[in-house]
Amino acid sequence: MSIRRHLAVFVLIVVFALAGAHAVLGQRSAQTGPARAKALNCVFSVVATASWKNGEPVAEIKTAKLSLEFDTIEPQEGSARYAGGDTNLAVSDIIAQLSGGSLHLLQTSRSGAVYITTVYPSESRGGKLKAVHARHEYTEVSLPGYTSRPEQYYGECDAKP
Repeated sequence: MSIRRHLAVFVLIVVFALAGAHAVLGQRSAQTGPARAKALNCVFSVVATASWKNGEPVAEIKTAKLSLEFDTIEPQEGSARYAGGDTNLAVSDIIAQLSGGSLHLLQTSRSGAVYITTVYPSESRGGKLKAVHARHEYTEVSLPGYTSRPEQYYGECDAKP
């Protein structure tokens, strides 16, 4: 075999070995991650806020400090409970859905707002799981301390079995 063929075979072996290791690690995270969580304590440290200026969408990224807690998570039943956090939302029953190893928690309000928290089966650091919290809400007037524009938060959750 030529050197090029040896190199190509070597590269393929390395790629398949790394893909297999990634799959095994992913399975390990999924087994101890959101799929088995009965409670979550989440902290989000970055937020992207959207608005429209002269009809054009504009995003602003800032640091944030938002914490959310969820408990009685039963994705097989499609249910969970928002248990509190740094928001003005009341404790409430919400929808839980497990899909592709990620846990999705859906909250809706009578005002038309939709909040979605997704917890991924991959670790950020220290055993915590990567997470995103999105708020689909809009009011013509921006009110300090209230969600009045679409927001997406980035952070991590501590999963409790």
